[in-house]
Amino acid sequence: MRIYLIGYMASGKSNIGRHLAEKLCYEFIDLDYLFEERFKISILDFFEKYDEQVFRKIEHTLLHETMKMDNVVISTGGGTPCFFNNMELIRQAGISIYLCWTIPALVSRLKKVKRKRPLLKDVPATELEGRVTIQLTQREFYYNQADLIVKGEEFNMESLHSILRHRLSPD
Repeated sequence: MRIYLIGYMASGKSNIGRHLAEKLCYEFIDLDYLFEERFKISILDFFEKYDEQVFRKIEHTLLHETMKMDNVVISTGGGTPCFFNNMELIRQAGISIYLCWTIPALVSRLKKVKRKRPLLKDVPATELEGRVTIQLTQREFYYNQADLIVKGEEFNMESLHSILRHRLSPD
C-alpha cells in the first residue's frame, strides 16, 4: 500500500509522514528530499537555475517511481497534486491524505520554518498571508480530492493511525 500526504507548504507532511511510516512499519519517502538527493541541488537553487516547469516535469517522473513501491508513506511537495494528472495518479496508486490548515495557521508555520520555499522566497512578511491565500485557493481544488481530509490544528496521530489500520486491514 502507498499513502500519499498532500497539502500546502509547511502543513507538516514530512514530519507527520515520518511518524506515520514508523507507526505502520512502512518506508518513508519525501519527494522534495528525493529530488534534492538525486539531482544534488536544492529545490530553491533549481528554481533559480532552471524554472518551475522543468521542476514539475521531474517531480512528475519521481511521483511515477513511487507507484512501484509498496508499504510506503510519501510526502509530496505542496504543488505536486496540482500539475499534470498527478492527483489522479495519487488517488489511483494509494490512499491520499490532505493535511488541511487554516490560512493564519499556515502563515504562522511558514514564518517559523528554516527551509526557504521557492514560490515564497521573495514575498515580504507583510504580503505572505495574501500570497498564501491566493495559492491555497488555486490548489484546494486538487487537495480536496484526497481520500481523507485531516484538520492540521486538530491532528491526532492515534486517530489517523486507527483510520488507516481499518482501511488497510483485509476484509
